[in-house]
Amino acid sequence: MKTATKRKSAKAGKSARARPGTSRKTKAVPRKKVSPPPPPGLEFGEFEALRRQLDLSLGELTARLGLSRATIQKRKATGRLTPDESGKVVCFARLLGHAVHLFGGLDEARQWLKAPQRGLHGAVPLDYAKTELGAREVENLLTQLDYGIKV
Repeated sequence: MKTATKRKSAKAGKSARARPGTSRKTKAVPRKKVSPPPPPGLEFGEFEALRRQLDLSLGELTARLGLSRATIQKRKATGRLTPDESGKVVCFARLLGHAVHLFGGLDEARQWLKAPQRGLHGAVPLDYAKTELGAREVENLLTQLDYGIKV
């Protein structure tokens, strides 16, 4: 009986050893150069482009976005908006794009976004869109108008 156990352990020992001609070393894989992630937030030029497209003064747009003039001056100096500020700019740009699509032109879209609307209880869409909830309401109103629902 003792010989049977010795044979099994000897076989187990052989399987644990490396086979001749094989190496356990792994080949070195060249590392890819990883570029740093882009800085968060939009470039300040996107803010300026939105301001021109909406035909608003710097003060009007900063007030409607809920920002101060000092903040905008800092962002202009650094060249970037924060992620939150970028979100507001993108939201206004999306509303402008939807209005341009619906009304067929930039001038008509501007006019609608700057005028009081019955579907918003007499509020001006750009003023109403200061908050995320307000922006969704403006988007819903544009969608309703797009589908021909009288508001």
